[in-house]
Amino acid sequence: MTGKRLTELGFETLCNRDFFPSPAAWEDQVLYFLMLDRFSDGNENGYIDNDGNLVTSGNTPLYGNDDSGNATRTSEDRERWFNAGGKFVGGTLKGLESKIGYLKRLGVTTIWVSPIFKQVAFEETYHGYGIQNFIDVDPHFGTHDDLKRVVRTAHDHGIYVILDIILNHTGDVFEYDADRYDCKEEADNRMCDPRWDGSLYNVKGFKDRDGRPAIPFGPVDLQSNPSAWPDGAVWPSEFQESNTFTRKGRIDNWEYYPEYLEGDFCSLKNVNLGYGSIDSFQSSHALFSLCEVYKFWIAFADVDGFRVDTVKHMDLGATRFFTSVIHEFAQSIGKENFYLIGEITGGRKMAFETLEETGLNAALGINDIPDKLEYLVKGYRDPCEYFDLFRNSLLVQKDSHVWFKNRIVTTFDDHDQVRKGNNKARFCHDEAPGQKNSRVLLNVLALNVVTMGIPCIYYGTEQFFNGHGDNDRFLREAMFGGEFGAFESKGRHFFNEEGEVYKELAKILKIRKDKIALRRGRQYLRPISGDGINFGVPHMIENEIRSIVSWSRIFNNKEILLAINTDYFQLKTAWVTIDNSLHEAGDKLKCIYSTDKEQINTEVVVEERNGKSVLLTVPAAGFVVFE
Repeated sequence: MTGKRLTELGFETLCNRDFFPSPAAWEDQVLYFLMLDRFSDGNENGYIDNDGNLVTSGNTPLYGNDDSGNATRTSEDRERWFNAGGKFVGGTLKGLESKIGYLKRLGVTTIWVSPIFKQVAFEETYHGYGIQNFIDVDPHFGTHDDLKRVVRTAHDHGIYVILDIILNHTGDVFEYDADRYDCKEEADNRMCDPRWDGSLYNVKGFKDRDGRPAIPFGPVDLQSNPSAWPDGAVWPSEFQESNTFTRKGRIDNWEYYPEYLEGDFCSLKNVNLGYGSIDSFQSSHALFSLCEVYKFWIAFADVDGFRVDTVKHMDLGATRFFTSVIHEFAQSIGKENFYLIGEITGGRKMAFETLEETGLNAALGINDIPDKLEYLVKGYRDPCEYFDLFRNSLLVQKDSHVWFKNRIVTTFDDHDQVRKGNNKARFCHDEAPGQKNSRVLLNVLALNVVTMGIPCIYYGTEQFFNGHGDNDRFLREAMFGGEFGAFESKGRHFFNEEGEVYKELAKILKIRKDKIALRRGRQYLRPISGDGINFGVPHMIENEIRSIVSWSRIFNNKEILLAINTDYFQLKTAWVTIDNSLHEAGDKLKCIYSTDKEQINTEVVVEERNGKSVLLTVPAAGFVVFE
């Protein structure tokens, strides 16, 4: 397998084996999204390996509080640290494999890995979205066999693997010969800005390994252009046909149709996936080839799902075709519930309609979920704004909780944070130095993992990463340190299993695993009362809320009651409504988790108030679970 042609892939041999079965229910899973370049280089010292043993052979020590800012003592140091964040910093597949035990002990059941495919050679596309060869692994990350070992090790530990994939575009593999928009004369060359206007642009040529358009545009003749392999043009060769690309220039108006479908993502080159309405869509040869590419990665590496990038920027017909092909192939090799998660930016109405029309399994990127999660916990959103996201009666014309339980991936931090514009900031960015409030972070993690949907944790959150600034890179700190570590550090890793949030989150995820109601149950935001007489759903007063927020998960006549306290400084006590038909006056609910450890195993008595209710106390910035 050279990576030159799809015909070399050998599907018959690859498929002649047993594959790891799909999970029965994806809402049972806890996802962990990591950027491979920023996760681990395998050279850490003082972490616990996959077998539970302390590793003392690495060179990078564990981070301590005194290491904060060790990379930015001077303005020159800070500039060096900042610049390092825009380049490959050294995370590898072998490094990821060495940390499967760390993730397993946290309670992660599925890892979502950023794209691993070979990138253009002349740019630092460490994020993986600038693909130059779709069937090769980028050498920065490792090899095909390294990927296979990561998946095998994960499976051996009961963890599924989702790969981040791209259909919409390649890397910056060719240069336009633009003849319009903002043209300038530079060094005897006329340079124009190739912006979308609905018309084709001419092309100078495919780019070589140095980024020069020195390779004729079209099928590459390696005898005439031997330097095109392996780092020039685009591979496999099936993608070298000129009609692979829309060739209409970069997107200028991201909301204008059809510009956002046909245009390039900045310098990334848009792929022509076909044409026509969703029901009469005609797939392009490029789309057929992409289907073969991603069938190959399933067969080769035994992965369990894909996160499909930029669904908004693809025709619905193309997405439907790809979804059908991949599901059929996965089922043919025994992966009956291979999951396709689409990045569908916009509101839940758009997500619902896109999933229903294309066959994608779940949506990621719904714009209001991260906002409501983060700012409810911080005390600046009404609870109903978040909990009403999961009551989809307006979308399916019935009062139902069914649709959202396994069709929405919920998260509050990610690698882009489109919702925050140029003010990128992880959840913990506004914690005062030395005053980390682990309970507040634990609250947002708890709200994420024990409310409806498929929860996803962004790497580093469990270690208080607080990246913030006007660039995506601030959200992409290196867990293994390197030259671009978290907290403006370098040379220190963050795989600390003794941290309070890591340990407490592991306890919560263990409860989630043991209690089916917390994974599959119906969900109800509960009215509360200060006097036991007047009940109502908690809400903001003068633009903030400092209150108990309580909800129930009910499955097969079993109710679990959960609550957070959005008051950072004072414990709160209130009567909380519970299901009237499932309890009798005098019954007791037992505390099975609390951020106040003395509260665990205490009981509250069910009383006849507002139907049935219990008197609940929640610690300051705390979280409790009763059953």
